[in-house]
Amino acid sequence: MKTEVILTSNIVGLGGESDQVKVAAGYARNYLFPQRLAVPVTQANKRQLEALRQRRAEREAHEFNTMTELAKGLSKLVCVLKVKAGEDGKMFGAVTAGMIADELKHQFDVSLEKRKIHLDHPIKTLGDYEVELNLHADVKGTLKVRVESTTPPPTTEAAPTDAKAEAPKTEKRGRRPEKTEATETKPAAAKADKAPKAEKKAKKAE
Repeated sequence: MKTEVILTSNIVGLGGESDQVKVAAGYARNYLFPQRLAVPVTQANKRQLEALRQRRAEREAHEFNTMTELAKGLSKLVCVLKVKAGEDGKMFGAVTAGMIADELKHQFDVSLEKRKIHLDHPIKTLGDYEVELNLHADVKGTLKVRVESTTPPPTTEAAPTDAKAEAPKTEKRGRRPEKTEATETKPAAAKADKAPKAEKKAKKAE
C-alpha cells in the first residue's frame, strides 16, 4: 500500500525538500515520519511548501558552490596509488573507484563518495590517468591519478667498478716525478766526480 508524503529533507534516490512522493505506508510510518524526513500530505502541511522550497534552494546553492571549489582543488592534485606489479609492468589486480576514494582520504583528507568517481573500467596498468568526477548535477571535474609499482627498480653497479679501474692510473702518474729527479741527479753527480780529476791534471802540468 502506497501513501503520499511531502519530503522535508533531501533523500538520495527519493527527492528533495518540498517534493511530494509516493512511498510504502510502512516505510513512511516507521522511518520517514519518526525521523522527521517527511510529513503527510494535508492542507496544513501544504502551507509549509514555500518555506521548504526556499530551504531547498539555499541547500542546493551551497552544494553547488562547495562542489565547484572542490573541483578546482582536486584538479591540482595528483593521487598516487602503490600497487604490486611484475617486471613487465603488469599489475596484480586493478585500481577501482573505491581505492581512489580511500587514497584521497588518506593522502589529502578529502572525503569523496566513490559513486562520484567515474571509471569506465578498473585501471589495470601502471601510468598516469585523468579520472572524471561527477561531483554535482551541474559540476564535473577531473583528478590526476598515478599508478606506481611497489617493486623498486633494479640497481646497476657500473659506476663503482669504473672508479676502481681508474685508481691504478693515478698511482703511476704520481711516480713519474720521482724518476725524472733520479735521472737529473745522476749527471750532476757524474760532473762532480770529474771535477777533481781535472784539477789533478792541472797540477801535474805545472
